[in-house]
Formats: sequence, C-alpha cells, structure tokens
Amino acid sequence: MVLVTGGTGLVGAHLLLHLIENGENVRAIYRSQNNIAKTKSVFDFYKKTDLFEKINWLEADILDVPSLETAFIDITQVYHCAALISFDPKDEENLRKTNIEGTANMVNFSIAKEIEKFCFISSIAALGDIAPHETHITEETDWNPEKPHSDYAISKYGAEMEVWRAQQEGLNVIIVNPGVILGPPKMMHVFEQGSSEIYQKVAKGLSFYTLGSTGFITVDDVAAITFKLMKSDIVNERFTLIADNIVFKDILDTVADTLKVKRPHIHAKPFFMNTLWILDGIFSTLFFKKRSITKATAKASYSKNLYSNEKIKTALRTVFTDVHYYIKNSFI
Repeated sequence: MVLVTGGTGLVGAHLLLHLIENGENVRAIYRSQNNIAKTKSVFDFYKKTDLFEKINWLEADILDVPSLETAFIDITQVYHCAALISFDPKDEENLRKTNIEGTANMVNFSIAKEIEKFCFISSIAALGDIAPHETHITEETDWNPEKPHSDYAISKYGAEMEVWRAQQEGLNVIIVNPGVILGPPKMMHVFEQGSSEIYQKVAKGLSFYTLGSTGFITVDDVAAITFKLMKSDIVNERFTLIADNIVFKDILDTVADTLKVKRPHIHAKPFFMNTLWILDGIFSTLFFKKRSITKATAKASYSKNLYSNEKIKTALRTVFTDVHYYIKNSFI
C-alpha cells in the first residue's frame, strides 16, 4: 500500500487521483474532515468520482507521532506532499516545525518500517543560489547560506537535509523540486494558495504586473512525473520539475485572457514592490492583518531566475505540458 501525506492539497489530491487511476492501493492521511471535500472536488472535476471511494482515509498528523504509527501499517511506499506554504515572517516557527520536524518524523518512520521508497515533494525554493558564471539553476547548484532566503525556502531546504540524512541511513529516496504549480483555473476557489491565488487576483482585476520570471509546471505533470520516478529504478536523486521559465507578465496575461478580464497594465518596478512590502508590513502590524506581500515575495516578483529541467528530461524523456495551453484549455 502507498501512503500519501498532504492529500487534501492541490498536488496531493491530483497525485491521489493519478495513483488510483494507475491501480495503486492508497492510504491518505488528513487532519480535518472538512478538507477531504477539497480532494473530492478534484475527482469530481475530472469526472472520476467513483475512484474517490477507493482512497483509504486515516486521521493523522505528521507532527503527531502516535497517529503515524497507525498510518504506516502495511505501507511499502511514501509520497510526502504535506507542507506549510507561507512567506509571512510571523510563520517562521510553524514553517520550521511543520516542514522540517514533520519531514523528520516521516523519514524516521520510513526507516523504522523499512519502506521501499520515499518521495519528497520539495520546491525550487530549496535549490541553490546561482553563481556569477552560471546561467541556470540546476540540481547541483550550491546553496549559499550567506545569501538571503525566505523562511519557506529555508524550511524546505532543511526538510531536504532530513531526507538526505535518511538516505544515508539506508532509505531509498527521491526528491522533486517543482516550480510554481498551476492547477485548473476552474478550481481557483477550492485551493487557497499557489496558482489559485494568482487566478483569483487576476479575476478580481489585478492592475499590476512585473517582469520577473521563474519556472512553471502544471499539477498534472507533477503528479505524473513523480509517479514515474517512484515506479522506476531511480533512487537517491533529486529532479527539478518545470515546464518552462516564464515571465510573470506573460502568465498573468494568459490568465486574464482565459478569464476574459482586463490584463494587468501597470508595470510594478522593483522600487515600487519594495515600497509596497514595507507599507504592507506596517498595515498588517497596525490592523493585525495577515501579510499580503512580504520582502521575499516582492523580491521574487522581479527576480529573473532560470531553472534547468534537463536532468528529468534525460532521465524519463519527459515531455511537458505547455503551461499557456493548459491554462486556456483546462478552463473550457
């Protein structure tokens, strides 16, 4: 049996669907009964409602060790998708606890239960820092602790260190580092973070765009590639998963056109973004509001990072879904 954490999130829900479609016997853990409805909505969206009933749901928490004892009964493989995603500095402690301590618990159980293979869904945020002589960030790019990183990036990097520690102790592991993961626009109100947040802001009339860039990939590709890696003989490797490096303005324009709303038309330059996060910090402190933009997200919006996907293309001969095509056609 396969164990999936984070099965009520965007990636986990799509991964559950992909696993069951391919005949896997699956157990998924959850913390809140209400969140299971999100996963069911994914199955409903793809008209696979009958497959949803095949999930073996179990209430458990990656931070609750006794509950994991039950979760690991009869498990042979693990897909660890559960994570806290936040760029608010106030969430630093929770990020480290959930993403690092939670992953440590998962790999420790996997070692103790002699799990055949363990997959960790990480992020391109945990990849290294590009050197002056480099053009693209790869799986081999060194992490520079002297450079600034978001608390989220540090927590995912720390989680990866737990996975590599487990590998040294004999656990067969795979780490995937997806870029910005895009789900179907029609499901923008089901999942609050990631691509759903992008879709919702554009739908509400987002006026500003930036010319920064990063790697993007569809959630279907993440699920399919991860499954192929786990079924392959490949172990103890990490892979960057992006379909392409895309300028934020281009993504926002495609989303706006798909949703039939006005394209963002005001260029938010770096100075504007840096001023905005400072003002947002003051506002959130005064009115006890959650941060909508932080120093990390402001910097990311105009940074022009390029990521290489050559390793996964070579390993599996991967052909990625065109991101713009996906956005347009998954809305139909």
